[in-house]
Amino acid sequence: MSKTVVITGANRGIGLSFVKRFIARGDKVYAACRQASDALANSGATIIDGVDVTDPKGVETLVAALEGVSIDLLINNAGILRDEQLGRLNVDSIRDQFETNALAPLLVTDALHKQLTKGGKVALITSRMGSIADNTSGGRYGYRMSKAALNAAGKSLAEDLKKQEVAVAILHPGLVGTEMIGGHGDITPDEAAQRLVQRIDELSLENTGTFWHSNGEVLPW
Repeated sequence: MSKTVVITGANRGIGLSFVKRFIARGDKVYAACRQASDALANSGATIIDGVDVTDPKGVETLVAALEGVSIDLLINNAGILRDEQLGRLNVDSIRDQFETNALAPLLVTDALHKQLTKGGKVALITSRMGSIADNTSGGRYGYRMSKAALNAAGKSLAEDLKKQEVAVAILHPGLVGTEMIGGHGDITPDEAAQRLVQRIDELSLENTGTFWHSNGEVLPW
C-alpha cells in the first residue's frame, strides 16, 4: 500500500536519495527544502521549497503546504556540520548547529505530529557522534552536542508518541560521502538511504526510541 512520506533537507545527499527510493516504491513524497536542486525537481516528488527549518516562517510554510495531509512517515533529515576545537570555539557555529540539528527536528515534529497516522513513524537522522559513550576523539563540540540533544529529544518523542501509536527511530547513517563532509565516506548516499529505509521498515512500537546504526547495530547513548 502506498504511503505518504515527508522528508526535510531533501534537495541533495541522503535526503535526495530518500526521495528517489520512496518514489520508486510508489509512495507519495513531499520533499521539503530551502531551494530545490535540478535532481529533486526531476524526481517526481511534490516539492515544498522555501523551507528553512530553523526559521519559524519556514516551518509555517511546511505546515501550510501539508494542511489536511495524513502523514505515514516523517523523516527529519536536514542537518549541518561545522568544526570547532578547544581553544578556537565559535559560539555562533555551535548555536547554528544546535538550532538546525536538534531544535528544528523537534519543532517540525511538534508542528506535524497531529497529522501522523495511527501506525505512523518518525525518523530522526542523527549521528553516532552524538553518543557520549562512543566519544573517544573529542572535538566537534557543536555537532556532538547538537546530535546528543537530538538523541535525547528522540527518546522523549518515542515515549510521547506511543499514545498515538507512532514509533520513532533515531538513526546514524554511517560515514556517508556527502557534500557536507567533502564527499569522503565509506558508503554513498544511495547506500545509506537503502540501509536506513530498512531500519525504518523494521521500526515498531516494540523497538521505538532505539538508537541505530544504519547497518542494524544498536548504538550506545
